[in-house]
This record gives sequence, C-alpha cells and structure tokens, in this order.
Amino acid sequence: MRNLFFYALTVLIWGSTWIAITFQLGEVDPMVSVALRFTLAALLLLAFCALTRIRLKFPPKAHLAMACQGFFLFALNYWCFYLCELYIPSGLAAVLFSTIVLMNVVNAALFLKNRVDMQVLWAGALGLSGIVLVFRPELEAFHLSDKGFVGVLLCLAGTWLASIGNILSARNQKKGLPILQTNAFGMAYGGLFMLCFSLASGKNLMPPLTLSYMGALFYLAIFGSIVAFGCYLSLVGSIGPERAAYATLLFPIVALVFSTFFEGYQWTLSAACGVLFILSGNFLMMRKKKKEPQPAPRTQPQALSGTDTLKQAA
Repeated sequence: MRNLFFYALTVLIWGSTWIAITFQLGEVDPMVSVALRFTLAALLLLAFCALTRIRLKFPPKAHLAMACQGFFLFALNYWCFYLCELYIPSGLAAVLFSTIVLMNVVNAALFLKNRVDMQVLWAGALGLSGIVLVFRPELEAFHLSDKGFVGVLLCLAGTWLASIGNILSARNQKKGLPILQTNAFGMAYGGLFMLCFSLASGKNLMPPLTLSYMGALFYLAIFGSIVAFGCYLSLVGSIGPERAAYATLLFPIVALVFSTFFEGYQWTLSAACGVLFILSGNFLMMRKKKKEPQPAPRTQPQALSGTDTLKQAA
C-alpha cells in the first residue's frame, strides 16, 4: 500500500509539472531556473531536517556519493531537458524521456548487477508503444532539422543522466544513506553546481518577481522536487529502478488530462488506445510474480546402527 501511494503521488505531481515548467521558460535562462529550483528545494529540506533534529552529519565519503547523485539527478539532466524544449515539442520530449524505462533496466544490470526481468522489458515495450500512439501527431509533425536534431540529442542525454542518477540513488540506499538527507544534500550540491556554472557563464541570477514565475518556482521546488523525488527515490529503493521508472510513462498522461481542462487538448482514438497500452503495461510492470515452489530439502540418510545393519542383512 505504501509503494502504491508513493507511485500515485509521483505520477500526479510530475504530471502537473509539465505546465508549471512552461511558466519558467522565456525570460530566465534555463540554467538559472534549474539552479534556483534545486537551491530553494535544498534550503527548505535542510531547514526541515535541522528543525526536526534529523541527523545531518555524514563522513566525506557519503558527501561525495550525495554530490554525484546531485550532479546527475538534480543538475545536468534538468538543464538538458529545459534546453531541449527550446528545440522540440514537449510531446516528443515526453516520448524520448520515456526511454528511461529501458535505460534503467540496462544500467541496473551493468552497474548494480541486477538480473534483467523479461516481465519488466515487455511492460516497458508496451508502455513505450502507448506513448508513441498518444503523441503520434507531434511525432508526425516533427522534422529532423539541425535544431530538431540538437533537441533530440539533448533530451536523450538528459534521460541517460537521469538514469545514472537513479542507479546512484539505488546504490546509496543500499549503502544505508537515508533518502531525505541524501536528497537534501544532493539538491544542494546540484543547485550549487548550476549556480556556479551560471555565474561563470555571466547569467543574470535575478528572477522576475512575478506571480506566475515565483508561483511555478515554489511549486516545482516543494512538490516537483522535494515531495515527488522523495516518493520516487523511495520506490527506486523498494521496487528497483526498473519498475519505478515506469512512472515516467504515466505522468505524460496526467499532463494530458491537465491540458484537456486548461489548454483544450482534443482526444483522438489513437491517444485513447495509447493510454490503454500504457495502463496495461503498468499493470504488467507492477504485478508480482508468483513465487516458484521451492524443492523440498534433501534429508541426509541417517546412519544405521549396528543392530539395524544386522536386521537389514538378515
């Protein structure tokens, strides 16, 4: 029940962040928006830990592991995603980002030595097929021009970086690092890296003090970063990065529901069939396998006493 709650919360929150991100594009450089988002999220998380007296002292080796997670999961990957949407439609970006399902399977096998689960692969293929059906109009309208090709490469690079971040999170959890503090320090290191990169690039760090931008910033920092990543990375530790990544196939559907009410999205038969494919893949992904019956342990033959040996001989 706990995993199902975290799964649903992750999908609902990240499904809504697609609209929130659009309020951050335009006036502010994407690098700065990513830096502000995760710096704010880190400050809030660290303040919460300090007020609730949650342990914040860790050895240097643990901080290095947290920094690596932050570098891949809370910095470079989001910069790539913000940039790619300047070149390609968000629908195509959603399709490309959904490949993290298969990337996590491959990376978990390579780096965590996890066994490749064929049920996960079939479910991922079914879900990816559904995503293609849902976003078929965007795919058909897309032309691989020079800028479009750059956008595709940026999105795939961001997806791969996010997948490595997932693997690092799973590894950190196996090493006993708590999710809350790891996220707090990881976001701090990721935000600090992007802030330094922005300053070195001569970017203006002052955001517009408008209701739309600041509202989106706080929503993305609190819900899109703190709450959603807390739930998602808990799933990575409990059900594995392969199954947890299937949430990335569901949150574009939630985004379409929001778009239906707020942007007038028109549903088609292809989109409806795609949603059915995705939900079917989700059921297959989350279904528990039946445990194979274990063979009965062999009992060692008891040593015969001398009297028993004589009886058998007779």
